[in-house]
Amino acid sequence: MRQNISEPGLAAPAVALTPSQGIDPANPHELSPTLYNQDLAPTTRNGRSWNAYSIFTLWANDVHSLGNYAFAIGLFALGMSAGQILGALAIGAALLFVLLSLSGYMGEKTGVPFPVMSRIAFGINGAQIPALIRGAVAIAWFGIQTYLASQVLSVMVVAVAPGAATLEESSFLGLNMLGWICFVALWAVQLVIVSYGMEMIRKYEAFAGPVILVTFLALAIWMLFESGFNISLSTGETKTGGQMWAAMFGAAALWVSIYGTFVLNFCDFTRGASSKQAIIKGNFFGIPLNMLFFGAIVVVLTGTQFSINGKVITSPSDVVGAIPNTFLLLLASAALLVLTIAVNLMANFVAPTYALTNLFPKKLNFRSAAMISGVIGLVILPWNMYNSPEIINYFLGGLGALLGPLFGIIMADYWLIRRARINVMDLYRTNPEGTYYFTRGVNYRAVTALVISSAIALVLAFVPALHVVGSFAWFLGSGAGALAYLALAKRHNDLVDIEGEPIAVAPTH
Repeated sequence: MRQNISEPGLAAPAVALTPSQGIDPANPHELSPTLYNQDLAPTTRNGRSWNAYSIFTLWANDVHSLGNYAFAIGLFALGMSAGQILGALAIGAALLFVLLSLSGYMGEKTGVPFPVMSRIAFGINGAQIPALIRGAVAIAWFGIQTYLASQVLSVMVVAVAPGAATLEESSFLGLNMLGWICFVALWAVQLVIVSYGMEMIRKYEAFAGPVILVTFLALAIWMLFESGFNISLSTGETKTGGQMWAAMFGAAALWVSIYGTFVLNFCDFTRGASSKQAIIKGNFFGIPLNMLFFGAIVVVLTGTQFSINGKVITSPSDVVGAIPNTFLLLLASAALLVLTIAVNLMANFVAPTYALTNLFPKKLNFRSAAMISGVIGLVILPWNMYNSPEIINYFLGGLGALLGPLFGIIMADYWLIRRARINVMDLYRTNPEGTYYFTRGVNYRAVTALVISSAIALVLAFVPALHVVGSFAWFLGSGAGALAYLALAKRHNDLVDIEGEPIAVAPTH
């Protein structure tokens, strides 16, 4: 029977309990300090501030990342027409809308972050596996994306102060001095933002979203005038028939796999969502509609440039670099920096912060874990990682290949095995009789399913002979994870649905 208490957290119950009853009055819900702290706790319903606009601006920033533009422009260069690219993005967007909504609902219902959500399938201790895999991928890319943004900032500095170019003549640990200055500056800005918690990240995303949309719309309009409103809808001979459909569905599958990180830990953000309707509205405007807007920008920027000189750009940065007015060039470059920081915060900073908090809940809170994540992102010297194909392809590529199986296992457990019935209180208890204790805190059935499906995902990722199905590797890995888990998992007939409101903490940080 659920107990009512007067305040969230570890407050005393309304009905007095005595030690003779076997319950510690200071901890009436028997929460373990190795599993619970103020940042890992569920969020209270009252005070959740992530509305539909907040979720929309997440996608307004992330969809328009420079990496996504490079991917979509690459489809144009590979012979897909404008219509085929828009079709591929539309298919991918429809799939993402469903996947992200299913993932987002979990966070809204339970109010818990991804490492805690993983305890449902992997156990209270086994959840460290998916949390650390996701965190390791993110922290490496945090450093790499900060380095790439610092390159843009270096160009801006030289444009304003040409004498700063002399700082590029000396280097330390593989990076020139101007690069170090720009990297550390951007690194510090991101640490300051994250140190104020998820609420500050929400505010920054809300600020950056309109800036990015207006910037790319302005670039597209400028290119239309530059080309005399001439847009090449293809680079020449385009794919037809079976080749066309194979290319479109392959591109759509790759587009979904780009978001393999987000569909996994979207609950880190939706745990602060005010309602399921906010998730649906935010996802609808931010994914299908925003992705088609993104596709239109790709078509305009690439098609107009191709009509001007027959060349295919590789990134919007090429368009920005061609702006003849120095002030406007700096303004556009600054907008790209705002974008890169926004994407980095949401995609690559939140996950490792929660992963570290989950690893050491008695020692770390969100702020201290964020600082450690940032320091790791610096000391790994990400520019050296970026310049090493072996690290990018095998280490980060290998870890990334595991995200699909993890998603399949967690989704199968939550939606199919447990039918969305969760005992949130037991997520924070080490009682051997607890719902998620399994065997010494680890669900070895989920771990076995992960091993089996990960082997399949890694083979698909790295065996050249299977490159034909490489585009669908995320889906195949996710499906393998779900099927393996469904075959191994125990079925539960006594599922209970207990909310975490009695131990919840107001999402104020």
